[in-house]
Amino acid sequence: MTPFQASTPARQQPHHIRQLVNLTMAFSIGLISLFTGTPSFSATPPLALPNAVEISPTLTTAGQPSAKALAQLGAQGYQAVINLSPPTVSDAIPEEAVIIGKQGLVFINIPTRFDRPTEQDFLALSGALKALAGRKVLVHCQINQRASGMVFLHRVIAEKVDPQVAYKAVEEIWTPYGVWHEFIQTLLKKNAISFQLK
Repeated sequence: MTPFQASTPARQQPHHIRQLVNLTMAFSIGLISLFTGTPSFSATPPLALPNAVEISPTLTTAGQPSAKALAQLGAQGYQAVINLSPPTVSDAIPEEAVIIGKQGLVFINIPTRFDRPTEQDFLALSGALKALAGRKVLVHCQINQRASGMVFLHRVIAEKVDPQVAYKAVEEIWTPYGVWHEFIQTLLKKNAISFQLK
């Protein structure tokens, strides 16, 4: 007889005894998970976010999540989503705002044209992140180029993070080129931040 087996068949045990046995087993599994690092059966699996970069425990940038991933953001502790893609892009999720809203999360869309980012786009993103300070936020676009570039600017301009440190998150995704290279460099210069993009 194993430690978890009762001395009589379960169907003959009083209801309160069966409850006690079940509770003991559940508690034992929980203790094993706690001390061995093994996830419990109720653990929420990590999300599949394309090109995700975790900036901090409360800020992540990524590409466009699937509808399924969007529907699981609340369970992952996210409290707000900022989408920098225009709703007309080919891989947009038309019902994204509804999916996010049903979970009680804040949803903000700042439609930023990839071929023409503006200072107003940046100011809108930076203002939103300031207003959401302390909440767990996902900033995404299509493939995390707009998102990584804009969040980099917010961190160095608004949060005074060392640009050398902040730029590492951008480099995980891409090296800004063309209009984005010029856009980022212009805003850095305007805010008296000396940093040369690679």
